[in-house]
Amino acid sequence: MTRILVVYFSVTGNTRLMAEAVAEGASSVADVDCQLMAVEKVTNEDWVAADGIIVGSPTYFGQMAAEVKGMFDVTERIYGQLEGKVGAAFTTSGGLGCGHELTNMSIITAMLVAGMVVGGTTKGPHFGPFAAGTPAEKDLEQARALGVRVAALTRKLFG
Repeated sequence: MTRILVVYFSVTGNTRLMAEAVAEGASSVADVDCQLMAVEKVTNEDWVAADGIIVGSPTYFGQMAAEVKGMFDVTERIYGQLEGKVGAAFTTSGGLGCGHELTNMSIITAMLVAGMVVGGTTKGPHFGPFAAGTPAEKDLEQARALGVRVAALTRKLFG
């Protein structure tokens, strides 16, 4: 069974809604077990147990939230154990042009430093789905598609 971990931090509930859609998409792939966790509950053991990890954050000053960065900082204790795992990002922001692409890239950068594999898409949004304000159905569809894409890639690599 391929294991996907969807981790999110949410204050307004918007990032949680996106995370639920990502997890729904990942769970729809055969032979995939998907776990959805708030950032404050995730442990390094959860990271190590997962084959693929998808992280979502609100956009704060064009970067991931401090709580998400803190989670990545703690993975320093398992440095080297995340190499080869599949990673992806999604975000929410207060509006368009508020730095959502930079936020996704900050998450992806942390994953690449940890040796994770990040797959892109030609369909867009290229750096990961985002919602400006409350997620619209189009945003949730893109989040579900991210979950499917990451779960399918992870299953190919680990299944």
